[in-house]
Amino acid sequence: MTRSQFSRNFMMLLTSVAFSITGAITAQSFPIVPQSASINVHGTSNVHDWDMKPTKVTGELGLNSSKQISAISIKIEVKSLKSGNSIMDGKTYDAFDYKKNPYIVFQLTDASQAKLSDNDTEITLTGNLSFAGATRKISIKTTGKITKSGDYQLKGSIPLKMTDFKMKPPTAMLGTMKTGDAVTVKFDVTFKG
Repeated sequence: MTRSQFSRNFMMLLTSVAFSITGAITAQSFPIVPQSASINVHGTSNVHDWDMKPTKVTGELGLNSSKQISAISIKIEVKSLKSGNSIMDGKTYDAFDYKKNPYIVFQLTDASQAKLSDNDTEITLTGNLSFAGATRKISIKTTGKITKSGDYQLKGSIPLKMTDFKMKPPTAMLGTMKTGDAVTVKFDVTFKG
């Protein structure tokens, strides 16, 4: 390798490192605010409708320099899902096989490129949702904005089927009470800006 080739290669390497460092500096991540994370799982049964809410939610939101979403990860502890009925809670944990699958996890793979502002912005989030030992790619229509306090808020809902994740809908009272396969997850989460 000649001296000019070495110089040219060295300059290309320096330039690529500089761009990598700049990208890392301009990307920012913000943790979820657990007390402001409202997540509700709504379902039906042959007896009555039911709702479950988690009490342990963690995650973070990543924004690039243009205030566009570049990353999201959300993790919910299965045993923190509460319905107000301990028997139903136990049946739900069993359906998740929670000892092997203790968490529900969403990991963003793509977001429609919309800049977050103080006005509601429609954003479609696509990513991998994992629970009960299965992972599926889903797309969620959300509304996002920067709040007056400078935090980042996302809200929306998505219909899911338990059987799509190879999960058997829970039953109780010797099978006389059967939950429906379809559930709707509604969420309103805030990330600390």
